[in-house]
Amino acid sequence: MTKMRTVDAAVAILEKEGATEAFGLPGAAINPFYSAMRNHGGIRHTLARHVEGASHMADGYSRSQDGNIGICIGTSGPAGTDMITGLYAAWADSIPMLCITGQAPVAKLHKEDFQAVDIESIAKPVTKMAMTVLEPGQVPGAFQKAFQLMRSGRPGPVLLDLPIDVQLAEIEFDIDAYEPLAVEKPRASRKQLEKALDMLTAARHPLIVAGGGVINAGASAELVELAELLGVPVIPTLMGWGAIPDDHPLMAGMVGLQTSHRYGNETMLASDFVIGIGNRWANRHTGGLDTYTAGRTFVHIDIEPTQIGRVFSPDLGIASDAGAALAGLVDLARERQAAGTLPDYSGWAAECAGRKATMHRKTHFENIPIKPQRVYEEMNKAFGKDTTYVSTIGLSQIAGAQMLHVFGPRQWINAGQAGPLGWTAPAALGVVRGKPDQTVVALSGDYDFQFMIEELAVGAQFNLPYIHVVVNNSYLGLIRQSQRGFNMEQNVSLAFENINSTGLSATASGYGVDHIKVAEGLGCKAIRVEDPNDLASAFGKAKAIMGEFQVPVVVEVILEKVTNISMGVEINAVNEFEALAETREDAPTAILALQA
Repeated sequence: MTKMRTVDAAVAILEKEGATEAFGLPGAAINPFYSAMRNHGGIRHTLARHVEGASHMADGYSRSQDGNIGICIGTSGPAGTDMITGLYAAWADSIPMLCITGQAPVAKLHKEDFQAVDIESIAKPVTKMAMTVLEPGQVPGAFQKAFQLMRSGRPGPVLLDLPIDVQLAEIEFDIDAYEPLAVEKPRASRKQLEKALDMLTAARHPLIVAGGGVINAGASAELVELAELLGVPVIPTLMGWGAIPDDHPLMAGMVGLQTSHRYGNETMLASDFVIGIGNRWANRHTGGLDTYTAGRTFVHIDIEPTQIGRVFSPDLGIASDAGAALAGLVDLARERQAAGTLPDYSGWAAECAGRKATMHRKTHFENIPIKPQRVYEEMNKAFGKDTTYVSTIGLSQIAGAQMLHVFGPRQWINAGQAGPLGWTAPAALGVVRGKPDQTVVALSGDYDFQFMIEELAVGAQFNLPYIHVVVNNSYLGLIRQSQRGFNMEQNVSLAFENINSTGLSATASGYGVDHIKVAEGLGCKAIRVEDPNDLASAFGKAKAIMGEFQVPVVVEVILEKVTNISMGVEINAVNEFEALAETREDAPTAILALQA
């Protein structure tokens, strides 16, 4: 056996577990761990500007590719509390992420030592495990258990807190004798899947709802194969968007109160059976349950047994990994296809496609200041099918989900349930780490962008190129829209003007922060657009600049200040504030051209 510091053992374990991408900020209480990373040399570390930013970078990295686990590292006290929002975002969306914090010496933990906080207790509600490791000999086992938990069942984050004296202690450890623990995932039985398929094939208008669990399981190909074997349309949730390409004939649109398509909601309302796979029935997807469930039979398949029945009781619930369930359903569907016992759903699929070709929102506007719909139309034209979009919350994200197109799994990366402002920029940097040489485009409103704008400097320092589209209406637009019912738009401050920055146009001078100067001051490049007819050239220029300088490029679009984006409180009562598309020219980038 070899005697070594616990931190040297921990870093060797990270490499053996395949987690070699770290984001963080060093500090006194975590310096031993950093020294171990430096001595080892196999863990790449990206220095963030804020520990919350580092946590979102690790989160974005985890989401970017199957099997990734990002690491966030920080010192004691406020570094750990700064990570909580990042842990919450990862926990809420079932994302594996490892946070490591330094801590005061064990003997000082009850003495209110400098920067000593009970981060274990603080982090427990938003992690699969949070542990302050009090004994040096427990360090290898704590890391071993952390990786097993992050990968088993419903994935999620873990926090390990390491007192400095525990980090410095020596233990006997042999990395060659270390083995990862077996990952545990439930698998549906053949009998369970036969019942689910029997219920589906007894329906006239069935749908498959594909959630983020399909993405997490790396099972998008199996989802598409199942849909094609059965001829049944698919409704992806926001977290499952991309599991079936938007241009696939059986992709029937998204459903919900905000991030939804008109044709998706109408197709849901016309269905009589729904099988949900790897989804949570989130409230922004379902709206009122009476409307959502009326006249429909439900099967719910989820990796976490306690998720089944949490929102409403399905007619059949099955605890299973989405990949295992889909593989089993594909096998059964092939058997029944060979036996000639599958129903013909071509008429139903054609009916759904007909809605997809007619129920469009208008995107082509010539207004100045620019209407946001036109921005997404031009993004559809400018960015190819291999583009990965990163966004989190606000009218920008809602409108983007209604109008952008996604063509593959992990090409829409979104902090869906937590929706923390500021997540987008650092998460995009983590995605770039996970998808080198691929096109990454982030989408933010001005407030989301400003929350962690300092992280742009990380992209400049480490040459992490991506395009960040900032739709600037100098407003907390989603909050303003939600305040309409309270008659308080003019009474609660949600906006501000820039009164000191020089060189701005008459329009842009009333739009708060001069994002161009800030971005360039942080080492990045930036372009401002005020005319919708300049968007195409701006996106083209941004791609060229990004390629030349290998840094983030900000494209700020000056929008009309007050915009109301389509949303409602029931899936059958979404308010359409703008004119709907009446001709193909009204929605020129729709997946299916408008049919009169």
